[in-house]
Amino acid sequence: MPTMNVSLTAEMVEFVEGEVSSGDYVSASEVVRDAIRLMRREKEREEAKFRLLREEIDRGYEQSERGEFSSRTVDGIAESVLNRRSNRRSGSPGKPIVT
Repeated sequence: MPTMNVSLTAEMVEFVEGEVSSGDYVSASEVVRDAIRLMRREKEREEAKFRLLREEIDRGYEQSERGEFSSRTVDGIAESVLNRRSNRRSGSPGKPIVT
């Protein structure tokens, strides 16, 4: 297995040594390898989230190009929902939600 020398802060060294001392890891190398695996997994998750977000943005753009959108704001829709809920509790039928 190839080797690599890295410089760590005193705080990082203390953490690595603590992980080894606790028995959770056999060596400092194992701690670092595990940290890199976790970092890699997190990076892959973030990349997947951004891919999904990009797809959603593209879909929304395509829908807007086809005229499939509402000019109402999120705040406006939320206000309508809250008013409707309040009217139901008070017995008033209220206005229908228009999109």
